[in-house]
Amino acid sequence: MAISRALKIEAPELNTIARGTFLHDIGVIGVPDKILHKPGPLTTEETETVREHCYRGYRVLRKIPYLQEAAEIVYAHEEWYNGSGYPRGLKGDQIPLGARIFAVAHALDAITTKWEYRPAQTMEAARTEISRLAGTQFDPAIVKVFLEMKQQVWDELRMEMDRQGKG
Repeated sequence: MAISRALKIEAPELNTIARGTFLHDIGVIGVPDKILHKPGPLTTEETETVREHCYRGYRVLRKIPYLQEAAEIVYAHEEWYNGSGYPRGLKGDQIPLGARIFAVAHALDAITTKWEYRPAQTMEAARTEISRLAGTQFDPAIVKVFLEMKQQVWDELRMEMDRQGKG
């Protein structure tokens, strides 16, 4: 949401982006636990099952009137700016703006979060990686706005998340 605000996105679209962001992985509910919790690499078939989560989530949300626009973000959140993502291979502006914003935010979160297989990386490491992938995985215009945002924004957001027990 901080990136969306920095892009000066207005309330109605901001709400759509929030809903799509919060529900982005709702389709994962259809992926068997044995695949989700599998230690080690997935088979080609298992990978395809996981990749179906975008479409599954979209099919559920598009039936709910106030979530129809957010459903488009859910459907496109694994697309890459250069067209090499999935499920549809969308490229550039074909990808909904909310999904392009979410891609940067999600990468930031993934990089700066501690995982069982690696420690949390620094904000500087996240900035470097996201910058490196501008034009490939991420929309360069959104990366530019992200990189221009002051560190204080991220520090305050992290403190708020820690207060809420989400960090």
